[in-house]
Amino acid sequence: MKNIEEQLSQYKSVHFNKTNIKTHFIGVPLIIWAVTLLLSLNVYQLNVANISFTYTPAYVFFAVSLIYYFILHVKLAIAMVFYSAINLYLVSFVADHEYALYIALVVFFIGWVFQFIGHYYEKAKPAFIDDLGQFLIAPLFLMAEVYFLLGWEKTLEETITPMAVSKRRKLNIPSHG
Repeated sequence: MKNIEEQLSQYKSVHFNKTNIKTHFIGVPLIIWAVTLLLSLNVYQLNVANISFTYTPAYVFFAVSLIYYFILHVKLAIAMVFYSAINLYLVSFVADHEYALYIALVVFFIGWVFQFIGHYYEKAKPAFIDDLGQFLIAPLFLMAEVYFLLGWEKTLEETITPMAVSKRRKLNIPSHG
């Protein structure tokens, strides 16, 4: 399994352009919200020792994702717990709506429009094209970017940036701008 530096540097290698990063701060949360809504449309019941639990595939998805994030980087994962909780909470307002499926699909499409606009400015293909695992790294990358803007995790930033530049050169992508 790749460590946090390898994962983030791979993602960052095609995310240097400021416009691209800005579009990702819109597109990625929209896509995650839409997927969360899609995964919340079916509710299941689990009975264990006379205790009944209600859950959706969204809870399972976030639980597995958060375990992975904690393995990669505890401090980023803690913030992702809060982000995940907020996301699940916001979805709860729409999940029972009769048009929830259509709302999810429209939001999903809009999120991808933002993503592809950003990559037009980046002049690089999205990270998931070469590695589907980058879908899980996208929200973690954005959380890392927030940390870096706040002056947190400077060592991580100083480690991944040169690695990302090197990866970008190997991919023959024009220099970032």
